[in-house]
Amino acid sequence: MTTTAPTIDIPGYRAGSWTIDPAHSEVGFQIRHLMISKVKGKFERFDATFVTAENPLDSSVTASAEVASVSTNEPNRDAHLRTGDFFEAETYPTIDFVSTGVRVEGGDFKVDGDLTIRGITKPVTFDFDFGGFGGDPYGNYKAGATAKAVINREDFGLHYNAALETGGVLLGDQVTITLELQAQLAQ
Repeated sequence: MTTTAPTIDIPGYRAGSWTIDPAHSEVGFQIRHLMISKVKGKFERFDATFVTAENPLDSSVTASAEVASVSTNEPNRDAHLRTGDFFEAETYPTIDFVSTGVRVEGGDFKVDGDLTIRGITKPVTFDFDFGGFGGDPYGNYKAGATAKAVINREDFGLHYNAALETGGVLLGDQVTITLELQAQLAQ
């Protein structure tokens, strides 16, 4: 008996190499703060390359964010995030992701891969939501998507925290990573 890979129909899909459009993309994160609210941040400098295969499930992505570019709109906090208490930017200047597979689960795309923070690599799965494909006014072919993953920061050596007088701790362990992506097909 012969089995074949599932056929996936994605309107506008094209195989090829894609580069991230940083002017229309964002690498963001959020974490619980004081156990009562969330703080959001982003990395100002990042890069990614997507290779879409004839079969979308054979596609791949490599991505990197420059740790020194972290921004939470609070300069003192950003400086602290660059220290050894958190990202240790001088020793570990990038956060990297390399995909290991693409799959469909319950009708949704999942991108599995290895995430490296502070020199520690762990498997992570991003929920991937395609926004679509289309041309821009300049003749470029673009793709858009949103990707989300939740990680435990302690798995990556990010242990800093402080007990609060009112109970609880300064920071939650769960970090939500959100990627708003727009990429351009290489000519």
